Amino acid sequence: MDWKPYIYSDPKILLGKPVVKGTRLSVEFILELFAEGWTEQQILESYPTLTPISLQAVFAFAADCIQEDVFYTPLFSEAR
Repeated sequence: MDWKPYIYSDPKILLGKPVVKGTRLSVEFILELFAEGWTEQQILESYPTLTPISLQAVFAFAADCIQEDVFYTPLFSEAR
């Protein structure tokens, strides 16, 4: 999956941490929720701005980071 339409970074939002577009929810925060045992359904119900595809993008982004052994900083985008 191409995560780039769903994940971006802006130095003005959460100090540039990658977030799901249209939210202030960082990739890190969402992964922590899963690590703590939250289900996809619980996350989607608690954060209605997220969608199943945006959660998939979070995992695709994390997988790319691990595969490349680097931290990606998506380009800043004015469009949200």
